Amino acid sequence: MDYKVLLTSFEHTQNMHAWPRQRIIHACLRAAIVNGSLAAGTRLLASRALATDLGIARNTVLYAYDQLATEGLILATPRGTVVAPLALPKTRSSAAAPASGAIARRMQGVRALPASGAEVGAFAPGVPALAAFPVPLWRRTLERAWRGVGEHELNYADVAGELSLREEISAYLGASRAVRCDAGQVFITNGTQSSLEICAATFADAGATAWIENPGYVGALGAFRAAQLRTIGIAVDAGGIAPTAHDWQQYKPKLIYTTPSHQYPTGTVLDMPRRLALLQQAKAAGALIIEDDYDSEFRYEGPPLPAMQGLTPDAPVIYLGTFSKTMFPALRTGFMVVPANLAAPLRAVLARMAPHGRVADQLALADFMRSGQFGMHLRRMRRLYLGRRDLLLAALARHAGEAVSVHGSSAGIHLSLQFNDAALVDADVTAAALEQGIVARALSAHATGLRQHGWNGLVLGYSQVDEAAMDERVKMLVRVMRASRR
Repeated sequence: MDYKVLLTSFEHTQNMHAWPRQRIIHACLRAAIVNGSLAAGTRLLASRALATDLGIARNTVLYAYDQLATEGLILATPRGTVVAPLALPKTRSSAAAPASGAIARRMQGVRALPASGAEVGAFAPGVPALAAFPVPLWRRTLERAWRGVGEHELNYADVAGELSLREEISAYLGASRAVRCDAGQVFITNGTQSSLEICAATFADAGATAWIENPGYVGALGAFRAAQLRTIGIAVDAGGIAPTAHDWQQYKPKLIYTTPSHQYPTGTVLDMPRRLALLQQAKAAGALIIEDDYDSEFRYEGPPLPAMQGLTPDAPVIYLGTFSKTMFPALRTGFMVVPANLAAPLRAVLARMAPHGRVADQLALADFMRSGQFGMHLRRMRRLYLGRRDLLLAALARHAGEAVSVHGSSAGIHLSLQFNDAALVDADVTAAALEQGIVARALSAHATGLRQHGWNGLVLGYSQVDEAAMDERVKMLVRVMRASRR
């Protein structure tokens, strides 16, 4: 980045001749950050170096940097001053739409997910505190794995994944989640979305009925619709998924997708009576339950309920897990635990779908778990998230008061707000908050069926919000809410 060119171009397009030099520098850098010319993560020149480049006093640059930091546009990091990650509204694309026949009809109704990496900061859900991940330790683990890779490991890998990693996962799940399995029932995937696509394609025929929580995870909805399944949204109340007798009779399911440990997006926890009833009814209906246990490692209140998969010896459950929340999303590693009688058929299917690889990543992850580093990392992150959750709850109590009800704060890395004010519409608040650089997803956007789900509020992720910024971010969000009342 040539800062002289940037400043000259900015001054030519603005009427700022009477402004002090320090304000011009600040306005120029601010505009470059907001319009994306200086992208998130870009390291700015040191104040002394920039002052020398522009031929100005260093204090002039320090003033501009201080103002940008106060506005949350730049951050001081060990590697220098960098542009902060911002959720800024994108400009409308003028690209022509593709031809109507370019995408298969079965895929045209699939709802788009947020662009990868587009939503970070306050209060984007689903992404862990990446700045707290021990990158140097992981790099050493990965390098050690690569040193052990030989000719054999460079070939196509086992379709189920590296045996050492599957063994570690099996042992970990047995101890932490009371999951009943051995390594032969564990299959490594490219993440939860990949696991869902495998389930939809393998365990149900086109036209079969799949249940999904409403509101629920739209990624599951997309996977089921892409496999041409008939999707039925099943209502979620304060106790989790709540199918009625009419649902069981009228919409007999083949697959049932649920997030019992921390329902997404509302955060409710499915209690033990409902878990047992769902298992019994699914077995009677000949249905498979897909239990997505995406962030159960983080629980802050009360003892964790065991996974549904381990509640009965013959539970009709496919258990899904991911390392995207416990490690980092770019690792792209998840896993499935299938009933013992489905392991061989699934292996045969996967052998035809795609060869597996990424052996070094899996060997490194197995080493990370075996050495105890994974457990230590989880404990550190649990303490971090607990502190951030407590700050968020306190700030909401101070600034939002009785305007909202909080759900799902006992676990995970997000909670949900339900509006108690009928004049608030969550989609309006979401759009207005994004203009202020705040990501707060509307609960209404998580509808998964034609039925109304009745949840009007926001999903707030707190894992990425620094403690010092929490109160101010909540105040900004509450101001947006008040300004958005209809």
